[in-house]
Amino acid sequence: MIRKESRNKARQIRHARVRKNLSGTSVKPRLNVFRSNAEIYAQVIDDETGKTLVSSSSRALKLSNGGNIEAAKLVGEDIAKKCKAAKIKSVVFDRGGYLYHGRVSALADAARDAGLEI
Repeated sequence: MIRKESRNKARQIRHARVRKNLSGTSVKPRLNVFRSNAEIYAQVIDDETGKTLVSSSSRALKLSNGGNIEAAKLVGEDIAKKCKAAKIKSVVFDRGGYLYHGRVSALADAARDAGLEI
């Protein structure tokens, strides 16, 4: 009997598989992305201490539509600006088990264009 997993469960399995080889340090923290249908979230995490250093989201920016590519670009720019203020120059990008496509790539590209090294 074959068990059907939900899409989110499959994403969590992919994320765990990637995360076992990917870790953020205090020198080069991890930029994690989570996207829902309505919002997109990004946070910069130091895995050595287990603390979130910087975070941003379409909800925090109070965007009218947080589930589109334009919102992802604004979140990417905002997270890069906050990283600069926190003296973080480069990060390891964690796509969260999502395909590097659409909103996820738009966020990463916007952060990269705003001066963050990924």
